[in-house]
Amino acid sequence: MPIPAPTGYRARARALAGADAPIRPRIALLAHGFRPFFLLAGIWAPLGVGLWLAGLSGFDMPEGPLPLIRWHAHEMLAGFIAAAITGFLLTAVPNWTGQRGYAGAPLVALLAVFLAGRLALLPGSPLPIGLAAPIALAGLPATLLLLLPALVRAGKLRVFGPPLLVLGFWAGDLLMLGAAAGWWQADTWAAGQLLMADVALMLVGLIGGRIIPSFTLTALRKTARPAEPRPLPGVDRGAIAALLAVALVDLAAPSSLLAGGVAAVAALLVALRLSRWHGLRTLGQPILLVLHLAYAFVALALATKAAWLLADAPWAAHWLHLQGAGAVALMIMAVSTRATLGHTGRDLVASRVTVAAYVLLVLAALSRVFGPALAGGGLAPLGLAGAFWLAAFGLFQLDYAPMLLRPRADGKPG
Repeated sequence: MPIPAPTGYRARARALAGADAPIRPRIALLAHGFRPFFLLAGIWAPLGVGLWLAGLSGFDMPEGPLPLIRWHAHEMLAGFIAAAITGFLLTAVPNWTGQRGYAGAPLVALLAVFLAGRLALLPGSPLPIGLAAPIALAGLPATLLLLLPALVRAGKLRVFGPPLLVLGFWAGDLLMLGAAAGWWQADTWAAGQLLMADVALMLVGLIGGRIIPSFTLTALRKTARPAEPRPLPGVDRGAIAALLAVALVDLAAPSSLLAGGVAAVAALLVALRLSRWHGLRTLGQPILLVLHLAYAFVALALATKAAWLLADAPWAAHWLHLQGAGAVALMIMAVSTRATLGHTGRDLVASRVTVAAYVLLVLAALSRVFGPALAGGGLAPLGLAGAFWLAAFGLFQLDYAPMLLRPRADGKPG
């Protein structure tokens, strides 16, 4: 007895594309892993800053499982940055492994887990921290479990590098929320926060070190003056090893002279690595130049950290925001704009709105870090930095939310 043919949407799709072809979801937002998570990152970045600024300005904010200052610190890492990391992995792992991309029901389930964690900790949430914490911790392990079969089937040790770093990033989250929930006596909040920030910087160093020279080389080959990366033996591996050393020393001896010395060495190696990639040749291509600029912020953040820890320089006191709001956030915006354009069938050209978003984000990072010293303290530098930050991500949403919510411009699936 023959098996009855499937009916409805699935039957038509299989008849047109073949039974083994992936089924394109009816909702474009669920057609590829980068779509909902890049959109969520673009929402959570201004939300995390906006609510924090509202509280600083005297607005009566509802209580939640975490005090507002801790919620802000946590959600910029485990909300904004983690959403961007998830979107990147869901897009990159299929490319690395040759496996089918993530869409439809698995993507919906993962998104639900991630959103539940964000809502559980949101100011005004009635959940106690002991219940909210495990919900908030579930997103990244769920992501890694979804990716694991493809990684194993690929059989390449190299593809496990970024997911293992993400596991370290999640360990920092565990240290933060475990301390807040009272799961152990030691106060590991600060250690967890610094671990998350350092691992995020390592991801920028590792992934940026792969894509920036590659994209730059491809672009320069199309010009009259093609160029190859300048050889500096040992610098690439040395820079990655130095970023790992920064994270390890910060765990063992945070805020120490040793931590400052390691940060200084890492800053030098990262800067040397960047110097090989012909960044000045990309001045006419903002979507490529911003990648170089984000990587330059890695070196700047580490050098500023070294100035604070080694010389106690007052102007460098807010170095951690240069690391997060500068290097990591700018790389997130650089990668997400480029990936969105490419994966929605558009030319890799940054619009004027996008370029303005890049500039505003740079201004947000610089004013947040150096503004307090220049202004002699007060809330004005924080307000200015916050305004730049909100404007940057407002422009990001203006330009990219329609692309993320609509089907590809070229009519292809994804």
